[in-house]
Amino acid sequence: MQPLILGSSSPFRAELLRKLNLPFKTVSPNIVETPHQGEIATDLVKRLAEQKAITIAMNHPKALIIGSDQVATLKGQILGKPRNHEAAKAQLHAASGQTVLFLTGLALFNSETQRMQSLVEPFEVTFKNLSDEQIQFYLEIDEPYQCAGSFKSEGFGITLFEKLHGNDPNSLIGLPLIELIALLNNEGIDLLQPNPSS
Repeated sequence: MQPLILGSSSPFRAELLRKLNLPFKTVSPNIVETPHQGEIATDLVKRLAEQKAITIAMNHPKALIIGSDQVATLKGQILGKPRNHEAAKAQLHAASGQTVLFLTGLALFNSETQRMQSLVEPFEVTFKNLSDEQIQFYLEIDEPYQCAGSFKSEGFGITLFEKLHGNDPNSLIGLPLIELIALLNNEGIDLLQPNPSS
Protein backbone atom coordinates (compact mmCIF):
# COMPACT_ATOMS: atom_id res chain seq x y z
CA MET A 1 0.00 0.00 0.00
CA GLN A 2 1.15 3.56 -0.67
CA PRO A 3 2.16 5.53 2.42
CA LEU A 4 -0.89 7.18 4.00
CA ILE A 5 -0.48 10.71 5.32
CA LEU A 6 -2.96 12.70 7.39
CA GLY A 7 -2.46 16.36 6.56
CA SER A 8 -3.37 17.72 9.96
CA SER A 9 -1.83 18.64 13.29
CA SER A 10 -5.11 17.83 15.09
CA PRO A 11 -4.75 15.04 17.66
CA PHE A 12 -8.51 14.46 17.40
CA ARG A 13 -8.35 13.74 13.65
CA ALA A 14 -5.41 11.39 14.22
CA GLU A 15 -7.35 9.56 16.91
CA LEU A 16 -10.28 9.11 14.53
CA LEU A 17 -8.07 7.82 11.72
CA ARG A 18 -6.58 5.20 14.06
CA LYS A 19 -10.04 3.56 14.12
CA LEU A 20 -9.39 2.35 10.55
CA ASN A 21 -6.41 0.24 11.64
CA LEU A 22 -4.17 1.57 8.86
CA PRO A 23 -0.57 2.71 9.28
CA PHE A 24 -0.25 6.46 8.70
CA LYS A 25 1.81 9.46 9.64
CA THR A 26 0.75 13.03 10.24
CA VAL A 27 2.20 16.10 8.54
CA SER A 28 1.10 19.66 9.29
CA PRO A 29 0.19 21.39 6.01
CA ASN A 30 0.96 24.99 7.12
CA ILE A 31 -1.27 26.83 4.65
CA VAL A 32 -3.05 30.19 4.83
CA GLU A 33 -6.68 29.48 5.69
CA THR A 34 -8.14 32.92 5.00
CA PRO A 35 -11.35 32.84 2.94
CA HIS A 36 -11.27 34.41 -0.52
CA GLN A 37 -13.48 37.44 -0.96
CA GLY A 38 -17.08 36.32 -1.44
CA GLU A 39 -16.19 32.65 -0.90
CA ILE A 40 -19.03 30.65 0.61
CA ALA A 41 -18.40 28.16 3.42
CA THR A 42 -18.86 25.03 1.28
CA ASP A 43 -16.33 26.21 -1.29
CA LEU A 44 -13.92 27.33 1.43
CA VAL A 45 -13.67 23.97 3.23
CA LYS A 46 -13.40 22.02 -0.02
CA ARG A 47 -10.65 24.29 -1.33
CA LEU A 48 -8.68 24.19 1.92
CA ALA A 49 -8.94 20.39 2.25
CA GLU A 50 -7.61 20.01 -1.30
CA GLN A 51 -4.92 22.64 -0.78
CA LYS A 52 -3.66 20.93 2.38
CA ALA A 53 -3.32 17.62 0.53
CA ILE A 54 -1.61 19.16 -2.51
CA THR A 55 0.81 21.14 -0.33
CA ILE A 56 1.95 17.98 1.46
CA ALA A 57 2.23 16.11 -1.85
CA MET A 58 5.10 18.38 -2.89
CA ASN A 59 7.36 16.54 -0.44
CA HIS A 60 5.64 13.14 -0.66
CA PRO A 61 5.35 12.19 -4.35
CA LYS A 62 4.12 8.60 -3.91
CA ALA A 63 1.59 8.88 -1.08
CA LEU A 64 -2.12 8.94 -0.40
CA ILE A 65 -2.74 12.20 1.43
CA ILE A 66 -5.82 13.11 3.45
CA GLY A 67 -6.74 16.77 3.73
CA SER A 68 -9.57 18.02 5.91
CA ASP A 69 -10.98 21.38 6.93
CA GLN A 70 -14.03 22.42 8.89
CA VAL A 71 -16.13 25.50 9.50
CA ALA A 72 -19.21 26.12 11.61
CA THR A 73 -21.97 28.35 10.26
CA LEU A 74 -24.90 30.00 12.01
CA LYS A 75 -27.62 31.52 9.83
CA GLY A 76 -25.22 31.42 6.90
CA GLN A 77 -22.40 33.23 8.71
CA ILE A 78 -19.08 31.48 9.34
CA LEU A 79 -18.15 31.13 13.01
CA GLY A 80 -14.40 31.35 13.39
CA LYS A 81 -12.27 30.17 16.27
CA PRO A 82 -13.03 32.49 19.19
CA ARG A 83 -9.41 32.73 20.47
CA ASN A 84 -10.52 34.17 23.83
CA HIS A 85 -13.13 33.86 26.57
CA GLU A 86 -15.27 36.86 25.64
CA ALA A 87 -15.54 35.86 21.97
CA ALA A 88 -16.40 32.26 22.95
CA LYS A 89 -19.11 33.51 25.30
CA ALA A 90 -20.59 35.63 22.50
CA GLN A 91 -20.56 32.67 20.09
CA LEU A 92 -22.36 30.39 22.55
CA HIS A 93 -24.94 33.09 23.32
CA ALA A 94 -25.62 33.40 19.59
CA ALA A 95 -25.87 29.59 19.22
CA SER A 96 -28.20 29.16 22.22
CA GLY A 97 -31.45 27.56 21.04
CA GLN A 98 -30.21 27.60 17.42
CA THR A 99 -28.99 25.01 14.92
CA VAL A 100 -25.36 25.33 13.84
CA LEU A 101 -24.30 23.72 10.56
CA PHE A 102 -20.83 22.19 10.45
CA LEU A 103 -19.26 21.70 7.05
CA THR A 104 -16.25 19.41 6.78
CA GLY A 105 -14.19 19.38 3.60
CA LEU A 106 -12.48 16.05 2.93
CA ALA A 107 -9.88 15.38 0.23
CA LEU A 108 -7.90 12.29 -0.68
CA PHE A 109 -5.04 13.01 -3.09
CA ASN A 110 -2.96 10.31 -4.73
CA SER A 111 0.30 12.14 -5.33
CA GLU A 112 1.57 9.35 -7.58
CA THR A 113 -1.36 9.38 -10.04
CA GLN A 114 -2.41 13.02 -9.30
CA ARG A 115 -5.98 11.84 -8.66
CA MET A 116 -7.95 14.15 -6.36
CA GLN A 117 -11.18 13.06 -4.68
CA SER A 118 -12.99 15.59 -2.53
CA LEU A 119 -16.35 16.32 -0.94
CA VAL A 120 -18.10 18.36 1.75
CA GLU A 121 -19.93 16.58 4.58
CA PRO A 122 -22.64 18.53 6.48
CA PHE A 123 -23.57 17.93 10.12
CA GLU A 124 -26.14 19.85 12.20
CA VAL A 125 -25.99 20.57 15.93
CA THR A 126 -28.99 22.03 17.75
CA PHE A 127 -28.07 23.78 20.99
CA LYS A 128 -30.10 23.87 24.18
CA ASN A 129 -31.29 27.22 25.45
CA LEU A 130 -28.26 28.17 27.52
CA SER A 131 -28.11 30.55 30.47
CA ASP A 132 -25.19 32.88 31.18
CA GLU A 133 -24.22 30.65 34.10
CA GLN A 134 -24.25 27.49 31.99
CA ILE A 135 -22.10 29.09 29.31
CA GLN A 136 -19.62 30.37 31.88
CA PHE A 137 -19.47 26.98 33.60
CA TYR A 138 -18.88 25.18 30.29
CA LEU A 139 -16.13 27.55 29.14
CA GLU A 140 -14.25 27.14 32.42
CA ILE A 141 -14.22 23.36 31.97
CA ASP A 142 -13.35 22.92 28.27
CA GLU A 143 -11.66 26.25 27.37
CA PRO A 144 -12.59 25.73 23.69
CA TYR A 145 -10.90 28.89 22.44
CA GLN A 146 -9.23 27.21 19.45
CA CYS A 147 -12.43 25.45 18.34
CA ALA A 148 -14.85 26.72 15.69
CA GLY A 149 -18.20 27.25 17.38
CA SER A 150 -16.63 27.50 20.87
CA PHE A 151 -17.13 23.92 21.99
CA LYS A 152 -15.42 20.53 22.03
CA SER A 153 -17.90 17.83 21.04
CA GLU A 154 -15.31 15.21 22.00
CA GLY A 155 -15.22 16.77 25.48
CA PHE A 156 -17.79 18.33 27.82
CA GLY A 157 -19.35 20.17 24.86
CA ILE A 158 -21.84 17.32 24.41
CA THR A 159 -23.73 18.77 27.40
CA LEU A 160 -24.63 21.86 25.34
CA PHE A 161 -26.60 19.99 22.68
CA GLU A 162 -30.28 19.23 22.30
CA LYS A 163 -29.83 17.04 19.23
CA LEU A 164 -27.39 16.08 16.49
CA HIS A 165 -28.27 15.35 12.87
CA GLY A 166 -25.98 13.98 10.17
CA ASN A 167 -24.67 10.89 8.42
CA ASP A 168 -21.42 10.51 10.34
CA PRO A 169 -20.81 11.78 13.89
CA ASN A 170 -17.05 11.60 13.23
CA SER A 171 -17.45 14.55 10.86
CA LEU A 172 -18.33 16.77 13.81
CA ILE A 173 -14.84 16.13 15.20
CA GLY A 174 -13.31 16.91 11.80
CA LEU A 175 -12.85 13.68 9.83
CA PRO A 176 -15.86 11.96 8.18
CA LEU A 177 -14.71 8.35 8.32
CA ILE A 178 -17.61 6.81 6.39
CA GLU A 179 -16.85 9.02 3.39
CA LEU A 180 -13.09 8.52 3.81
CA ILE A 181 -13.53 4.74 3.69
CA ALA A 182 -15.38 5.14 0.36
CA LEU A 183 -12.59 7.35 -1.05
CA LEU A 184 -9.94 4.84 0.06
CA ASN A 185 -11.98 2.06 -1.56
CA ASN A 186 -11.87 4.02 -4.84
CA GLU A 187 -8.07 3.81 -4.54
CA GLY A 188 -8.25 0.03 -4.21
CA ILE A 189 -8.05 -0.13 -0.40
CA ASP A 190 -10.77 -2.41 1.00
CA LEU A 191 -10.70 -2.17 4.78
CA LEU A 192 -12.85 -5.27 5.14
CA GLN A 193 -10.21 -7.49 3.56
CA PRO A 194 -7.61 -9.22 5.78
CA ASN A 195 -4.95 -7.28 3.87
CA PRO A 196 -6.40 -3.81 3.12
CA SER A 197 -3.77 -3.11 0.46
CA SER A 198 -4.98 -5.99 -1.73
